[in-house]
Amino acid sequence: MIPNPTPMPDDPDTEAFVAAVKDGIASADAGRTVPYEDVRKWLLSWGTENELPKPECR
Repeated sequence: MIPNPTPMPDDPDTEAFVAAVKDGIASADAGRTVPYEDVRKWLLSWGTENELPKPECR
């Protein structure tokens, strides 16, 4: 078995990052996701006159 390569949080930034990743995984496991195409359209609109609002989870 391969050991978990995730380092233990040793500073506030790392701890916050690990917490955000765990929250994201829990949301995805619960079915709360944002479709790829919605994210793609949003990102492609950045810096344009018609920038779209951030897409929401479904």
